[in-house]
Amino acid sequence: MKTLPNMISLFRMCLVPVFVIVYFTDANDIKIYPTLVYGIASFSDFLDGYLARKYEASSKLGKFLDPFADKLMTTTVMVCIAIDGIIPFWAVLIAAGKEMLMAIGGIILHKVAHADLMPANMLGKTATVVFFLVCATLMLFRKIPRTVAIAMISFAIVLTMLSLASYSQEYSLVMKQRKNDETGFDNSPR
Repeated sequence: MKTLPNMISLFRMCLVPVFVIVYFTDANDIKIYPTLVYGIASFSDFLDGYLARKYEASSKLGKFLDPFADKLMTTTVMVCIAIDGIIPFWAVLIAAGKEMLMAIGGIILHKVAHADLMPANMLGKTATVVFFLVCATLMLFRKIPRTVAIAMISFAIVLTMLSLASYSQEYSLVMKQRKNDETGFDNSPR
């Protein structure tokens, strides 16, 4: 059971090329099949986290694989709908930039502070759900006016940037605590 959540994350990563193939071979105006693949991937994200918590099957590999698979799928979906002209490429660049910052922060936190990767917080989970709903809606209702599509993806990006800010705050607290632990000096306000 310990490896099942990791296998589900690997399965989600395998769905990325499947999504791309299905997306660009689906000639329908309504992209039902790619949305279905994306939905399966999103459900697997929920499932692997649930199983890891329920059966205490969390692992260092899983803490890396799960968010990596999630971000890989979300970025791929955004690139595909940007190529299709549904959203502008700047939206992809902002979302991918945020993910790069999160990855760099996680690496620094792990290597420098010797801390575990931070688990997703409520704002991060909310941003992920909103991104899924926005991207699925844009695939299913491709006739949505471009201004509305841009407003929808912008809202999702604002949420994800807010989650970046909340993770940054948590990150700085962990780094500050690590520094205090190393120096033996408590710098907290009294």
